[in-house]
Amino acid sequence: MTPDQRYIVVRGRLWRAANPHLDEAQRADLVQQLMQARRAVKTARAASDPDAEDAAHRAVDRAKIALGERGPVWWQDGAPDLNRTMARNSPYADWFADLPPEDAD
Repeated sequence: MTPDQRYIVVRGRLWRAANPHLDEAQRADLVQQLMQARRAVKTARAASDPDAEDAAHRAVDRAKIALGERGPVWWQDGAPDLNRTMARNSPYADWFADLPPEDAD
C-alpha cells in the first residue's frame, strides 16, 4: 500500500484502495456485498445467463464505488486519481523503487 494509503500495488500497477475512513462495520458490509456480487458473476457465467451476469457486474460496480475503489476519489486534497497507472511512472516512483523485490509485485 502506498504511504498515503490511496493505492495498493499489484504487479507494479496502482489500484485505488478502499476508503480508510469508512467505519469497520460499514466496510465489512460493503466487502460482503462485493464478494456476493462476484459470486453472482461466476454463477451467471456458468449458467450462460447474460442478463444475470450484467446485473451482477452492476452490483460489483456499486459495491466498489461505495468502498471508494471506483467513482469519485475519497481524498479531498485535489490530487489526481492515478488508478491503473504503473507505479514506476507515477509520483510514487521513488517509493516504489525502494521496495524490496518481493513487495514490488
